[in-house]
Amino acid sequence: MSLTPPKSKVRELQETLHAKAKGAPTYRFYALYDKMYRLDVLWHAYESCRRNKGSAGVDGQTFEDIEAYGVGKWLGELAEELRGKTYRPQAVRRVYIPKADGKQRPLGIPTVKDRVAQMAALVVLEPIFEADLQPEQYAYRSGRSALDAVQQVRTLMKTGHTEVVDADLSGYFDSIPHAALMTAVARRVNDGTMLALIKAWLEMPVEECDERGRKQRTTRNKDEGQGTPQGAPLSPLLANIYMRRFILGWKVLGHEARLDAHIVNYADDFVICCRGSADRAMTVMRAMMTKLRLTVNETKTRLCRGPDEPFHFLGYTIGRLHSPRTGGSYIGVRPSDKKLLAIRQKIREQTTRRWLWLDEEELVDQLNSLLRGWANYFCLGAVSQAYGSVMAHARYRLRQWLARKYTVSGKLYTRYTNDDLHETLGLCRFQRRPANFPCATA
Repeated sequence: MSLTPPKSKVRELQETLHAKAKGAPTYRFYALYDKMYRLDVLWHAYESCRRNKGSAGVDGQTFEDIEAYGVGKWLGELAEELRGKTYRPQAVRRVYIPKADGKQRPLGIPTVKDRVAQMAALVVLEPIFEADLQPEQYAYRSGRSALDAVQQVRTLMKTGHTEVVDADLSGYFDSIPHAALMTAVARRVNDGTMLALIKAWLEMPVEECDERGRKQRTTRNKDEGQGTPQGAPLSPLLANIYMRRFILGWKVLGHEARLDAHIVNYADDFVICCRGSADRAMTVMRAMMTKLRLTVNETKTRLCRGPDEPFHFLGYTIGRLHSPRTGGSYIGVRPSDKKLLAIRQKIREQTTRRWLWLDEEELVDQLNSLLRGWANYFCLGAVSQAYGSVMAHARYRLRQWLARKYTVSGKLYTRYTNDDLHETLGLCRFQRRPANFPCATA
């Protein structure tokens, strides 16, 4: 999560902190907590949280409630709590997000007050630790994206690093050890109040409902001394800080140079691109993760001897592709079959009978938002075939929806031609971007 406020006192504060951290790699910042409750910092934090939307936490308070009460008054009271050190984090509301494999991903929803307080801390802490994060880390950073990470993997493979350790960690966010993480934070932060607040956020209890709708609170993170609450504003930065230990250790201990093995990391996903040394790299990686108290998912972690053995990374399949134009082969990327199935399923869900009450314009607007968002991310490499498949499915499903809405039968392709769908109804078209066209960040 990258914060880039306009040129203001907040931006000047961040630039000053970053310049100091960059220029003095061993410097420990001792006066940070008082920056958190500056009203300009809190206003910026509130506006950032407001843009991210999100539902209410365990207290039921929403942004609309705060605006009815008065944002300035509410922020002033939060500033007083922070200044007087009476602020205490509340429990995190736990919800579950369905995953493509049928499992569920736990997501924590802090209260709005806790989100704003964490965002204020992030305003202060992010520029400091951004100076330390490694170039191999692409997640939650300004000017970097998942697409950049995919491009880097492709570049490494083209330079002969075709053996790949495709790694997967089991519950990375839930298993980060607090003591080691706080040590990594304290390497740069010498402000005891700030450190105590970060520790309190790590130990926030979790509230969820059982099958009968009864609320239960657990203190698993505090009891076990591990885990960062996914969904909290500070969690991505803390995850990057801890992953830095592995990446920096890989280089400082000489594994990168000795094995000619290079890491590309995005959040809890990473691959190691090797030149004939993947077996040894896999062994070293497992040993390092054990020392970091992280668990390698052995069922998903594998060694791929490319480019003829493709692998998947951040939604893309990377390996040997064949050009339909020249007939030759090359190392490239394409949207993975799993992601193609996922977008087709979403299109189907968007055009079922339950949406017949919508106007044509509303339905098409929803479809366009879905399609453009997908194509904006899947814009690298060989996308023409994927674009054609997805667009054909979107047209088919839109015709089916129109036929049901207006009780039409017969040859739908004749009644609703492609031009009718695109030109009259406004269904978007996918267009292949030029090679130098900058895709949007993920």
